[in-house]
Amino acid sequence: MNRPPAKTSGSSQSRSRYGKEVKELQDALNQNKIEQKRDAIRKIIDAMTRGKDVSMLFPDIAKNMETANLELKKLVYLYIINYAKILPDLAIMAINSFRKDARDKNNPFLRALAIRTMGCIRVKQITEYLMDPIKESIKDEDSYVRKTAAICIAKLYDVSPELIEEQGMLKLLENLLNDGNAMVVSNAVCALLIVQEIKGKPMLQLNTYTVQKILTAMNECNEWGVIYTLDALALYQPEDDKEAEAILERVSPRLCHQNPGVVLSACKIMMKYLDLINNPEVIRSNAQKMTAPLISLLGLGKEPEIVYVALKNINLIVQKRPIVIEKEIKQFFCNFNDPIYIKLQKLEILAKLANLDNIQQILHELKEYTAEVDVEFVRKAVRTIGRCAIKLDKAAEKCVTALWECLKTKVNYVVMESIIVIRDIFRKYPRKYEMILKDLCDNLRSLEDPEAKASMIWIIGEYVDTIENADDLLASFTENFKEEASVVQHATLLAVMKLVLQRPNDGMALVQGLLKTATTECENPDLRDRAFIYWRLLTTNPELTKQIVFAERSPISEASFTIENELLDKLIENIGNLSSIYYKKPESFVKKLRDVINRGAPADADDIGDGDGLINNGLTSDDAPNAQDYQTSSQYQPSTQAPSQIQQQPVDLLDLDDKPPVQSNIPQQVQQPQQVQQPQNPVQVQQAPSQQKFPNIRIPYAEVLPATQPGQQNQIAGLQIESAFQKNQDKIVLELKFTNRTQDKIFADFAIKFNNNPFKLQPDVLEVTTQRIEPGTSFLATVGINTNGPVCGDPPQMPYKVQVALKSNIDVYYFNIPCSLTVFFGPNGLIPQQKFVEITQNPNIAKKAESIQLQIDPQALKERFEKNYVYLVGIRKDPQGNELLSYSIKLVNEMILILNVIQAPGVVNLQLFQGQYEAYCLIKQRQQ
Repeated sequence: MNRPPAKTSGSSQSRSRYGKEVKELQDALNQNKIEQKRDAIRKIIDAMTRGKDVSMLFPDIAKNMETANLELKKLVYLYIINYAKILPDLAIMAINSFRKDARDKNNPFLRALAIRTMGCIRVKQITEYLMDPIKESIKDEDSYVRKTAAICIAKLYDVSPELIEEQGMLKLLENLLNDGNAMVVSNAVCALLIVQEIKGKPMLQLNTYTVQKILTAMNECNEWGVIYTLDALALYQPEDDKEAEAILERVSPRLCHQNPGVVLSACKIMMKYLDLINNPEVIRSNAQKMTAPLISLLGLGKEPEIVYVALKNINLIVQKRPIVIEKEIKQFFCNFNDPIYIKLQKLEILAKLANLDNIQQILHELKEYTAEVDVEFVRKAVRTIGRCAIKLDKAAEKCVTALWECLKTKVNYVVMESIIVIRDIFRKYPRKYEMILKDLCDNLRSLEDPEAKASMIWIIGEYVDTIENADDLLASFTENFKEEASVVQHATLLAVMKLVLQRPNDGMALVQGLLKTATTECENPDLRDRAFIYWRLLTTNPELTKQIVFAERSPISEASFTIENELLDKLIENIGNLSSIYYKKPESFVKKLRDVINRGAPADADDIGDGDGLINNGLTSDDAPNAQDYQTSSQYQPSTQAPSQIQQQPVDLLDLDDKPPVQSNIPQQVQQPQQVQQPQNPVQVQQAPSQQKFPNIRIPYAEVLPATQPGQQNQIAGLQIESAFQKNQDKIVLELKFTNRTQDKIFADFAIKFNNNPFKLQPDVLEVTTQRIEPGTSFLATVGINTNGPVCGDPPQMPYKVQVALKSNIDVYYFNIPCSLTVFFGPNGLIPQQKFVEITQNPNIAKKAESIQLQIDPQALKERFEKNYVYLVGIRKDPQGNELLSYSIKLVNEMILILNVIQAPGVVNLQLFQGQYEAYCLIKQRQQ
């Protein structure tokens, strides 16, 4: 049966109605009445915020910039800011109005509004026209205009740093530090800090005089100005301890500010400068000044998010200087209505504050928590009791008694967590608390968690000479040996070896059967090899076996649960920032900062430019090329009109580089790229793709599973995974870097599976070949990927990610792995010119485009494309004489992408163009 044709009357009526609305808005904008114009622009901005395209009204709205009505002018400016980036040619028309408003003699608010709008128009072509108004505004008699101009310079530096430096704007910005108005000084400090972050070099030159100016301005500016000035002071290194004390005296009143951001910024300076003071009394008095302000952040009525941020920062401060909070432990007792993330953070701080004076009070509170119903909270409370026992030798017996009481509750998850904790206590204090062994052994049947089982088996093996029926207990664990988790198997094997070495008569039969099972019936190579080693040691040298099995273990201490000193100092320098919440260095999760550190310059595509001056909203059907418009490659000669700096500063295009990325933490052995010999005769455009192999694009690793994220069963955290899809010649592979961040867990037996995805990616095999990953070690695994999996009906989202399930011997983990578009480039991407013309002229295909402006040698760009499956279709010239090079790319799912390179004098403009919305999403992802 033939399907009836689709009806289009509804869509036609919708387009007609939309056209009428646009016509009505145009008529309203051309009226003389201010009220009608204002209402029309409000409707336009409302449509703009809801995602409708109202760019066709740009000329009509730009005409209304000359109005004297300030409210109408604000609305017009808002519209221009939104569309200036995609319509730069039209935005240039509005520059004269901006310049005129910036020089208005009567209204400083209008001058500041014009300057602020100029800073928000992030279009490189317009920046040059804004220099003169900004130079005048930075010297304006009104402080409001000057402070606005300071921030405008920082915004424009992000767009065009070379021009800002050439015009001497940074020097003018530094001069504002001497301004008499506090808000101007604070905005100048803020702008210099932004420029310093972008440039990667010190821009805020601090000395004694400058610091005094900043301290004076801090007393008069608003709360955000105070935060900026405090951040600047945190970068200053006092000459001696007297200067440090004087600065602390000026900063300490900010601790009583009502804004939590100001309080944390002040604490950051206090913590830094206390390291520079030698007088213990001065240190104590200044440290105690932070106590009340920090405790006030935890008060009743505070938002839980603010409380959480305060707790994360207090945790850092307590580890560095416990004296700040040591007498305020009651503030960290958990309330019944606290969210779970606040309760867990309070327990972490209680463990750090525990000492011989308050341990009894803390233990009483923790025992109350073990009777709660929240399993995660109860487990954390039991672990905190164990940490107190390890930290305080003289209070260990009290902590063990508390854990003994937890064992007697017979609550399954409480018992299992108690056994895990007691194992660590036995490692810290061997042969000291044997009185609880009987109660431990009575709970064998209730153990379900693999870690709890492994801990109990370790305890039996450690005390095999004390527990009379140790052989029977271990035999019960060997009954289902093959079905147990890997960590349980290893613990059982070691415990049985201890049994046979201590009590040969009781353990010989058990060890023989276990070694046979482990070597012949178990598939885990690590377990099998370990069993072979034990077997050979027993048969050749029993004394050496005893030395190996009972070798001295590394000590366990409170340091195992704290942050390393180097990282701690870095986090304290960033108190009040996201770094102090994630407990990571800023460069590890801020891409721009990481690029500044690695390359010495920002590497964001937005910092290079947009290239919208030569590329509008994509090709229309009228402008689409015809086959006869193209030249052959023999007629093509790269333009030589570009200035010399283009060759000196090549910009990597879409990561099409032969070198490994500097962001990657894994050193890669990459061959040096071979020099490609130019042929004597010109190559024809439609030549078959070259089969010569080139180094593939290296994709930086992304952290897909942080060490703090537990598995699906919420049992174990500490497995960190960094991953990236790579191209190995024509084969797609997945690289996985496993890092074990735990203290005593061993990860092994990995298997991986993908969710259905648009590119039908799936692993060649489910098993991931790895060695056993011990605590503190890493392993890099490679998994082959094919495109024969089930397809997902949904279009690719931006950025494109693959949903992954990873099974280990301990838990199952779910996470997303980002996937670069370049991984999908196929070797058969060359299409005929006629096919290209059909794609671009097809009226039923949505046309969307993204564009980038680059400074790169055109010939080098062409060679780099050829190396990476981006094929030249043809060349033509536009009416302005600019050369348009069209390239084609075919992805592994047969999706075709079109890429246009417009070569103009002095610059190369790249236009990514496609005929499918799904491809548009992928292109956006690759640009980001």
